[in-house]
Amino acid sequence: MNYKNLSYLLLLTSLVTLSAMSISHTNWGFYGHRLINKMAIYSLPTEMFGFFKTNGSYISEHAIDPDKRRYATPYEAVRHYIDIDHWGTYPYDNVPRKWTDVMMKYSTFHGIFENGDTLHFKFDIDADLEQLHFVNANDESELASFSYEKIKGLFKKVVLPLYYEEEKIIPTELVDLLFENQEFKGDFTKVLWSENFSEMGILPYHLEKMYYQLSSVMEQKDYNKILRISSEIGHYIADAHVPLHTTENYNGQLTDQVGIHAFWESRIPELLAEEEWDFLVGKAQYIENPNSYFWNIVLESNALVGEVLRIEEDLRKRFDQDELYCYEERLERTVRVECESFAKAYAAALDGQVEDRFRASILSVASVWYSAWVDAGQPDLTWDEPVNVVVEQEEKIFGKIFGRSHKNE
Repeated sequence: MNYKNLSYLLLLTSLVTLSAMSISHTNWGFYGHRLINKMAIYSLPTEMFGFFKTNGSYISEHAIDPDKRRYATPYEAVRHYIDIDHWGTYPYDNVPRKWTDVMMKYSTFHGIFENGDTLHFKFDIDADLEQLHFVNANDESELASFSYEKIKGLFKKVVLPLYYEEEKIIPTELVDLLFENQEFKGDFTKVLWSENFSEMGILPYHLEKMYYQLSSVMEQKDYNKILRISSEIGHYIADAHVPLHTTENYNGQLTDQVGIHAFWESRIPELLAEEEWDFLVGKAQYIENPNSYFWNIVLESNALVGEVLRIEEDLRKRFDQDELYCYEERLERTVRVECESFAKAYAAALDGQVEDRFRASILSVASVWYSAWVDAGQPDLTWDEPVNVVVEQEEKIFGKIFGRSHKNE
């Protein structure tokens, strides 16, 4: 039996196994995320297939770890989405595509005096990202002007590492530079940093960061981390393919369509995936520019938001109220879900959109794994038995979620 036929046979076997898995209304659903990671394995080249297939159970099961971590750290939720339409209009050219650039643009510095008074300052960055003006945030008066690249390196070195700190105190070296010619500089007891971008989501930035992490651990042949990062990046890639992960109206709450998030990405796959969808998506493709690649996924998803909302709104008007929602028994609980006839009508009206994004997720996950491996120098991933992945450290439990809650998605 050749490799292609073997892959198809293994794929069909996996589908039978996955059909027994439980279904949950979160993101693509636990079911969907597991399936996307599982099916991505069959698009990998021979040199990678054996390792990923041998560890397929881990890669599939741990696709849902990022969702489990939403309440373990306040910084997790924002990694699953980007409400990009909050910042302007398509294609959002005003939003810098690089992490350091966007953090600088949406930063504010708070100089605190001994008497408790605070002055607020920010960067006024030219559209071409060449010249940077440091201004008083209250009256826009200019304090200094710098080469963008001059400040960018220092900002990346001493400010961005503060992102996960509770109190973000700016190091003296940056304070001295920014306030070099200001008489009040010496009167500050401390200068704090804040940014107002992350709360609207950082999905494409997080994807790029994880991509380079994956390539690095592949180069090191750290099998433990390869599996953990591969599993988790698959989750975020799948999230990026969901239109409602790219808009402020993420659950239809702004248009009286609350619940549409789970309707689109969980209920429809639950009803149609195994019986009607095709998961053979072709071979993984090499990604030349990961940054552009991840942003293109987000923009493609965002371009579909209007259609997702409009079609559901129009279709709802053609169904009687008692035809919209039904009740099903799940895990010994009675839950309300969209009736099967309504859900299938919505999927048909979308003309295969949900299946297309699901399939695109599978190919993208495989392509990211493959490209990270190529960039790592195509290391030998030969491993004869499943890796016993060890979790290095338990995450501290936090009560407050940073960014929007996921409860109503």
